[in-house]
Amino acid sequence: MVEEVQKHSVHTLVFRSLKRTHDMFVADNGKPVPLDEESHKRKMAVKLRNEYGPVLHMPTLKENFKEKGPQNASDSYGHKQYPANQGQEVEYLVTGTHPYPSGPGVALTADTKIQRMPSESAAQSLAVALPPSQARVDANRAAPAVGSDRSQPAGMTLAVMEGGNAKNSALMAKKAPTMPKPQWHPPWKLYRVISGHLGWVRCIAVEPGNQWFVTGSADRTIKIWDLASGKLKLSLTGHISTVRGVIVSARSPYLFSCGEDKQVKCWDLEYNKVIRHYHGHLSAVYGLDLHPTIDVLVTCSRDSTARIWDVRTKASVHTLSGHTNAVATVRCQAAEPQIITGSHDTTIRLWDLVAGKTRVTLTNHKKSVRAVVLHPRQ
Repeated sequence: MVEEVQKHSVHTLVFRSLKRTHDMFVADNGKPVPLDEESHKRKMAVKLRNEYGPVLHMPTLKENFKEKGPQNASDSYGHKQYPANQGQEVEYLVTGTHPYPSGPGVALTADTKIQRMPSESAAQSLAVALPPSQARVDANRAAPAVGSDRSQPAGMTLAVMEGGNAKNSALMAKKAPTMPKPQWHPPWKLYRVISGHLGWVRCIAVEPGNQWFVTGSADRTIKIWDLASGKLKLSLTGHISTVRGVIVSARSPYLFSCGEDKQVKCWDLEYNKVIRHYHGHLSAVYGLDLHPTIDVLVTCSRDSTARIWDVRTKASVHTLSGHTNAVATVRCQAAEPQIITGSHDTTIRLWDLVAGKTRVTLTNHKKSVRAVVLHPRQ
């Protein structure tokens, strides 16, 4: 007699699921190691001495220093400056580690007073030259020779260096990492929604002449649509499971498709019939690509291999084995490496087409590689 399965309330099941999730993440593997204050201070002190040694003796922002003398040295905003070792035994005073006032003539408040021991981010900002005022830049351009011996504020580190031809790497301004600003364009408008498939659309390909495009779906059909009007031109049936890849040949009137039924098919678009099958994969075929110059087709599969087929004879030229999990995507190009695969084993492999062996394995990804795209020109 079969034991009856004990039924639980939804509340109990949800609680159990939560508990399981909690147990999974309770180890806190991803948490950063706590910072040791003492070692951090020592590290920063060494870093300061190594990288900014040549300038550590300089007082802060010594513009007009020569005219006024060290007693009443003031910065460009008219605030009094103090030498580095005032009051206590020599402790380095680093310029550029305090937040700057929002504009000229704005007083430095308690929040913006100079920090003695810069934080890591502040130490990095040391090397970033603040944008100088336009007048000062023009003056520098006009008289580079004068610029070389005249003291400049900390923000002008870069200009001083260029003016004086002293290329010291420790003083060169490190560029803050900046993202290129994208060009504005009017928001994209949804042009057309095409419906007709009864399942997920898993793949799409546009034919080389830009007249029509083809889609493959989980409803086991391949549909060909007119690109301009979006009207359905043709439905192709023949796969017995989800269609996972389609590609149109630029060299012959053929459409190639592959699916989770382990089949790779070649359709003749003049007769809209399957004219070739490529047998060999032991599991679902996830993707395919045609070589741009040779008549070969490359397919990749859940059986952890990619296969190279001769389009005409249907012969399997090579079986590219080496991945340890499903191969999700494959791309071909005329230049070396001619075949590139991405897999669920988190690696990307570049293959030698002639030998059928791996040339290089790229391992930078942490999770499955689902798609690979080639640059159109490079």
